[in-house]
Amino acid sequence: MEDRDQRHTVRMQRKKSVVDAGIAAAQAERGLLLIHTGNGKGKSSAAFGLVARALGHGMRVAVVQFVKSRTDTGEEGFFRKQPNVDWHVMGEGFTWETQDRERDAAAARAAWDVARRYLSDSDFGLVVLDEMTYAFSYGWLQLDEVLAALRARPAMQHVVITGRAAPSGLIDAADTVTDMTMVKHAYKAGVKAMPGVEF
Repeated sequence: MEDRDQRHTVRMQRKKSVVDAGIAAAQAERGLLLIHTGNGKGKSSAAFGLVARALGHGMRVAVVQFVKSRTDTGEEGFFRKQPNVDWHVMGEGFTWETQDRERDAAAARAAWDVARRYLSDSDFGLVVLDEMTYAFSYGWLQLDEVLAALRARPAMQHVVITGRAAPSGLIDAADTVTDMTMVKHAYKAGVKAMPGVEF
C-alpha cells in the first residue's frame, strides 16, 4: 500500500509540473470564439452556463436566438430578470414547423442585424449566438460575412455560437470547439420535452 501511495505521489508531482508549465505558458488575454456543435443535447445549455459565469464577473451579455421562437423557456425567464442581459428571441421556429424558406431566411437576417450591433459594442463582454449554425446550413447567411464581423469585434469580447453541423470555416476560426455527442436521449424512449431540462 505504501508503494502504491508513493507511485501515486510521483505521478501527481509529474502531472502538476506539466500542468503548471502549461499555465505559465498561456499568458495571452483576448476575447474567445467558442463553438458548441454536434448532435448531442447541451449546446445551448452550456452556452447559458457561460452567461451565468460572465454575469458573475460583472460582464454585460447579449443572447440572440436564431431559430427558437418560444418565449417560455426557463433560461429566458431567469436571465431576463437579471441586470446586464439583453435577450432576443428572433427565430420563427424549426424549419419543419414553418415550412417557409423565405420567412426563415428573413428571420435569420433580422437576427444577424441585431447580432452585428452587439459584435461592435465593447460594452458587451459575451455574445451568445444561439443556434446560428443552422443559418449556414440552410444558406440564410453567408459565412464570410459573419467571419469578418467576428474578426472585427472588440478585442476582449467573447462569442459563443451553438448549433449542429458547424461549418468547417467557422470551426477553423474558433478558439475552442466542443462537439456534443448523443449517447442516449429520453426523447428516443418516448419522453416528451420536460421543463427545466429541455426548455
